[in-house]
Amino acid sequence: MNLFTSLYDRVMSWAEHRHASRYLAGLSFAESSFFPIPPDVMLAPMSLAQPKKAWEFAALTTAASVLGGMLGYLIGLWAFDLIEPLLHDFGYYEKYQLARDWFDHWGFWAVLLAGFSPIPYKVFTISAGVIAMNFPLFVIASLLGRGARFFLVAGFMAWGGERMDGLLRRYIDWIGWLTVLLAVVILWLVR
Repeated sequence: MNLFTSLYDRVMSWAEHRHASRYLAGLSFAESSFFPIPPDVMLAPMSLAQPKKAWEFAALTTAASVLGGMLGYLIGLWAFDLIEPLLHDFGYYEKYQLARDWFDHWGFWAVLLAGFSPIPYKVFTISAGVIAMNFPLFVIASLLGRGARFFLVAGFMAWGGERMDGLLRRYIDWIGWLTVLLAVVILWLVR
């Protein structure tokens, strides 16, 4: 079943759309404060499809993500009472509590790590606002963490070029189904 190959081809065609940069910026902004899909899903194929613009895409993704993180900070600072029930409803409350614990111990370094890692960054942006973390330090940590992540993704895709495209196209179905299997196993183990 070539489900992931057709999805890959579709995403690669979207990556060359004339408004792809706008969509990438919008996704990056939204993901940092409320949306669940990380911008890497657009950044990687766009960098692969247009390697000469990979650094431009990484800079755009970083800037939009940090701006979205600032919105998340403001949500935490001014509107946490309104969104707390949503954290419970969407299963993010335990992650929020973990983020609060990390802030108590690590502060700046927690935001930096969250910006770089696959941990939901939005949880940390909101938590930073709830505890009123030093705003300039929050922005610096976000720029460093998000920038490192997005420039690494864009650089890796641009460096791989046609060879990376060929490898991904060849193995995308295996990678896709193994990812689904891994997610099912993790869910089963967690429950």
